[in-house]
Amino acid sequence: MAANNGKPEVKEPTLTYENYLNIEKLLSCLQLRCPKFGKYEHDEHLFITMHQAYELWFRQMIFEVDSIRDILRERPLDETKMLSVNNRTDRIILILKLLLGHLSVLETMFPMSFFNFRDYLSPASGFQSAQFRVFENKVGIKPDDRIQYMKDEYVSQCNPDKQKDILDAVDEETLFQIVERWLEQTHGLEEDGFNFWKRFGEKVEERLKDIKAREEVADADHKPGLKKDFDACKDIFHKVLTEDEYKKLLARKEVRLSHKALQGALMISFYRNETRLQQSFQFLTKLIDVDAYMNKWRYNHLLMVHRMIGAKPGTGGSSGYHYLKATISDKYRIFLDLFNLANYYLPQAFVPELTYNMKAFLSPTGNPN
Repeated sequence: MAANNGKPEVKEPTLTYENYLNIEKLLSCLQLRCPKFGKYEHDEHLFITMHQAYELWFRQMIFEVDSIRDILRERPLDETKMLSVNNRTDRIILILKLLLGHLSVLETMFPMSFFNFRDYLSPASGFQSAQFRVFENKVGIKPDDRIQYMKDEYVSQCNPDKQKDILDAVDEETLFQIVERWLEQTHGLEEDGFNFWKRFGEKVEERLKDIKAREEVADADHKPGLKKDFDACKDIFHKVLTEDEYKKLLARKEVRLSHKALQGALMISFYRNETRLQQSFQFLTKLIDVDAYMNKWRYNHLLMVHRMIGAKPGTGGSSGYHYLKATISDKYRIFLDLFNLANYYLPQAFVPELTYNMKAFLSPTGNPN
């Protein structure tokens, strides 16, 4: 049977599991490198499988974080899409948990087995994973906060063909920056509206007076503790309530969120049970989880490397264990400010009461009374 132009019709192959997923091509990517007595080192198979799986999951996390950023950039933001944002953030969290599990599988390999093929890896190193660097940058790790790799910029160690992707991710608006701008636009922060920050400051003063009053009537055993509590609270709230003091924290890199964004995060946290803020509060909680699992992965990776090679240099020439240990720091915690929100929480009795109009806005389907 002839098709148009007299050319024979080419029949598309039947879609199957194999050709839909390109299974043959995928499996052909695993090629053992280390010969041993005419065969290959058994555990090299596991080593390659795990790292190839990692790269597939890194790609998925990049895909998810890009979609989350696209939604949060929309103006005005469609609140109904926050469910998708939370679902995709959850997916990233579960992938990070899965990556932790991958490390456990790799730890079934004896260190001596690793040394049987380790020389064949050099100078290849997991540090050179461009996709993981892209993901970190898209989420919001600052280049200035990175630990230098062998006294050089980390990007210099990656494949030259991939360096542009890494640097482009630095130049893009990060998830952290998008979240910061989203928090700054939290309804209720306006000075001519509910003015949450003014009301919050007033309640902080009430809280401090309450602690002071209890200190004055306390017995000798409890008085020192209450005085310490009062001094600590006064210092903490002074730094956050006074914009000039907060700018000093920003200058010293003790905080990352803008003053207005911090206000938005606190307001969402205090009124998290209101209908319109429930998804937003869940999102902030999930961002904390993303940060936590990224750092758990770094720590568990550090322990695994120490277990496998001790304090020897890494295959790529880095200091190995010592380099990885240096990355276990607050510099690599992107959403550290969200962890620290607990510094500024107040007991429910001191949370500013919502006005009738604000209550109606935050819970439009409920009774504002």
